[in-house]
Amino acid sequence: MRAKAHPLKLKRVYEPADKSDGFRVLVDRLWPRGLSKEKAQVDLWLKEIAPSDELRRRFHGQPTKWREFAAAYAKELKAEPAAAALESLRDCARRETVTLLFAARDEDHNNAVALKDLLEKTA
Repeated sequence: MRAKAHPLKLKRVYEPADKSDGFRVLVDRLWPRGLSKEKAQVDLWLKEIAPSDELRRRFHGQPTKWREFAAAYAKELKAEPAAAALESLRDCARRETVTLLFAARDEDHNNAVALKDLLEKTA
């Protein structure tokens, strides 16, 4: 029997860190503009799990294409090195609270939201 995962949280990386965040994982390919590593308080930068540059550019700022983005991103997560990074993230979530950090201004349509949804559906 698999261990039940802790709840996953989402947070913009620019928001202050909090103890309730647990293990803080940045899931963007690029480091957030204008943010120092000290201020970000990131425990793990999991670049490998971020959408490809091509996918990110294709859907950037187009919430009307959200479902298409989420489906294409889920497909990308099945290939290495993203698949291994995804499994590593699942393992972390089984042990402790994990907060997925993202830099996007759109808090409802970004890769961290899609990633959280995927992880919760496959937990």
